[in-house]
Amino acid sequence: MRAPTWITTAAAVAATAAAGSLATDPSSRWYRRLRKPRWQPPPAAFPLVWTPVYALIAVAGARTLDRSRGAERAAFAKGYALNLVLNAGWTALFFRAHRPTAALAEIAALDVSNLLLLRRAARTDRVAGLALTPYVAWTVFATALNGAVVRLNPGR
Repeated sequence: MRAPTWITTAAAVAATAAAGSLATDPSSRWYRRLRKPRWQPPPAAFPLVWTPVYALIAVAGARTLDRSRGAERAAFAKGYALNLVLNAGWTALFFRAHRPTAALAEIAALDVSNLLLLRRAARTDRVAGLALTPYVAWTVFATALNGAVVRLNPGR
């Protein structure tokens, strides 16, 4: 990885993580009152998972950008930026807007974006594709969790 690319992707991912962190409030009255599935991890687990996942997203982005050129690089950069916007957007919809159903639709779009990003990264650099795999897996789990919250809280 070249330093300028790494700095750019790390800054973009850090901004995404900060936006998500600022929007998340698992101690809010609204969130505490939601019915949640028994298999939901405790709140402390989320930063323990997201921290390395975000680092891997930055590494994968830098490796892919450094190893691609022209239209392929531009397409990956646009997809990467959109993915980070979708990532932060889910948190705002779920925790700030209190819209679990809208958040479920949004995270489904994030899942599609993740798969496209993974495919592009893996075609360019196998290690970058592997680095994105935990992100894809974690957001699929988060989608299931969001879906369970929607089912357990009809009308919210």
